[in-house]
Amino acid sequence: MRSRQGRGQSKAQEARTPMEKKKFYITTPIYYPSDNLHIGHSYCTVATDTMARYKRLTGYDVLFLTGADEHGQKIEEKAKAAGVSPQQYVDKIVASFQSLWQLLNISNDRFIRTTDDYHVESVKKIFKALYDKGDIYKGAYKGKYCTPCESFWTESQLVDGKCPDCGRPVVDAEEEAYFFRLSKYAGKILALYDEHPEFLTPQSRVNEMKAFISQGLEDLCVSRTSFSWGVPVEFDPKHVVYVWVDALSNYITALGYGNGRYNDFQKYWPADVHFVGKEIVRFHSIIWPAMLMALDLPLPKRVYGHGWLLLDGGKMSKSKGNVVDPVFLCQRYGGDAIRFFLLRAFPFGSDGVFSNEALITTINSDLANDLGNLVSRTVSMVEKYFAGQLPVHRAAEPIDEELMSLVRGLPEAYAAQMEAFAFQNALGEIFRVVSRANKYIDETTPWILAKDEGKKSRLAAVMYNLLEAIRVCAILLAPFMPDSSEKMLDQIGAEAAERTWESAQKPCALRDDVAVKKGGTLFPRIDMAKELAELAARQEAQKAAAEPPAPKAEPVAPPITVEDFFKVDLRVCRVIKCEAVPKAKKLLRLELDDGMGGRQIVSSIHPWYEPEDLVGRNIIVIVNLKPAKFCGVESNGMLLAGDDASGSCKVVFADQLPAGTKIG
Repeated sequence: MRSRQGRGQSKAQEARTPMEKKKFYITTPIYYPSDNLHIGHSYCTVATDTMARYKRLTGYDVLFLTGADEHGQKIEEKAKAAGVSPQQYVDKIVASFQSLWQLLNISNDRFIRTTDDYHVESVKKIFKALYDKGDIYKGAYKGKYCTPCESFWTESQLVDGKCPDCGRPVVDAEEEAYFFRLSKYAGKILALYDEHPEFLTPQSRVNEMKAFISQGLEDLCVSRTSFSWGVPVEFDPKHVVYVWVDALSNYITALGYGNGRYNDFQKYWPADVHFVGKEIVRFHSIIWPAMLMALDLPLPKRVYGHGWLLLDGGKMSKSKGNVVDPVFLCQRYGGDAIRFFLLRAFPFGSDGVFSNEALITTINSDLANDLGNLVSRTVSMVEKYFAGQLPVHRAAEPIDEELMSLVRGLPEAYAAQMEAFAFQNALGEIFRVVSRANKYIDETTPWILAKDEGKKSRLAAVMYNLLEAIRVCAILLAPFMPDSSEKMLDQIGAEAAERTWESAQKPCALRDDVAVKKGGTLFPRIDMAKELAELAARQEAQKAAAEPPAPKAEPVAPPITVEDFFKVDLRVCRVIKCEAVPKAKKLLRLELDDGMGGRQIVSSIHPWYEPEDLVGRNIIVIVNLKPAKFCGVESNGMLLAGDDASGSCKVVFADQLPAGTKIG
């Protein structure tokens, strides 16, 4: 799925005469392959695909980019835990990304992976260019670090002492690093917001970014030495490029900037819009433009930060175990139905609450009852009353005008909403016409007209108007539901020239003697109660399967006396420093504050914990254990830990107690 290779090209687009087109470059974020994607990721990608298809429909030369951000400490750790190389780990997850995009009929032109050789080549050049200009310098980082988010934070940015993005604990971290002079560009970024208000939308995102910058913009850590899975800094290979210089650069490396893979940078850059979730707006509207300013490159025209899909009032998160699987939804309801629901049910710039009830209601109400019923009734009546082909002669009446005026005005109203990325409103304009067409059937009563041979011309006019309304609606629905749109246009007999954006803007462009061909049910109605019961049963089964088996009970050790127990001296100790023991795969050396002057211990927990997982944490240690040596390193105690049902080691933490506290 590296390129579209014709995907997303409708019959109407294939029929166009080649000519020079206006350019439109649109991107999703590149997604992090630490695990399979959830419905929230699909939301952004479906919206981006819909916009790309709309622009192609209206005559633009579109380049639509998506991809995967494959480097970082978290990937390295997950691969290690899985017993595979980082590349093997991401290859498997990225394959699942691409399978999902196929289910959702995503028409991306390119799919970039940050492990692609050409991207790696470009990132090395970009890092060196920024270093040579003095915008990257070597220093030492000391601060708070969130391992899951791979983000450094200042004390003032923490929320209740935890990571402001994911809410998990942070640890003190210090290491040599290269920094990007982000602080140098604070004034220019603020000026960008004021002078180009269209750059960042919705407006609420601008207010958030200004507030963030007002706290003081610090220089950005852009390299790490504590892990190796990343793009090496060519002139200092113990460092790897850290996150944002690597990830954000994909938008230009995918066009050939700094590499020979493509030659489209001059053609498509700057991007017309980056669609991103609101949680990464800061990186795209502060760090990314600052990097481009430093490189003397044009800025993207627009960054749009969309809202989240929430579940039970909270953000979907793999760590919370509350994600919705888009693969299952697509397989059960069809890709087009899921695409439609995501953009019909929620305003793109705001948060929305996902529920199975809302999904089924949308499918039943909008698709099965309104749209599907309109197409089915109309095509069936043309087949029944005219043997499938309309006569040329028609008799208009004043009652036709309200529907047909709505049809004539629909493309302009729809386009205004699409250009504003107001997908929900664009669909609202279409369904105003759908609703009016259904009402028109009830008003004109074709089944009564059909009984009078003298009113055949009038009946033909009613049927033609309905087919024309369906035609225009189906054309405009193509960006949202590409497969269903084609099926509707097939059923009403629209030829290639009658499926174009240009034809949608022409009154009564459908040929007079059109012949219809009834097909299968477009959107089967769902039994709400039965479906919800089945979904609930599936969810319960999944929860039960995910529950770890109860640990096997170990035999109780021989009894000891209270005096024996009190011989064991348990103390809370804070981990000050932690490092791997050389030439020992399982051993970590921990330097501890035990409230008594300090000590070191050695523990065989490295298969389950990295040093940064432990630094800053409080653990419980047997401090009066006889000293022992492991691989030549002396250990003065033993930490408390146990194995869970899966066999993974879990350290007993005591962060709520101060170092030196005696247990027992």
